[in-house]
Amino acid sequence: MEQYTLDTAMRRVAEITQLLEQNTYDLEMSMKLYEEGVHLISFCNTALNNARQRITELSALPEEDETDVQ
Repeated sequence: MEQYTLDTAMRRVAEITQLLEQNTYDLEMSMKLYEEGVHLISFCNTALNNARQRITELSALPEEDETDVQ
């Protein structure tokens, strides 16, 4: 699978969804598209969970007093 960013992965999932909804592919191709979609959704979930964790960690840092930063 090629390297994706969260945005490109989400766009590809939307594209795969549209392709599968058209119901124009044979079973084998539909399964390949579905499998790609499942992998991309897993990638997106991991990326979002990582971002959520980073936000949680950053939120827990003590705030610096602006007068201390010069």
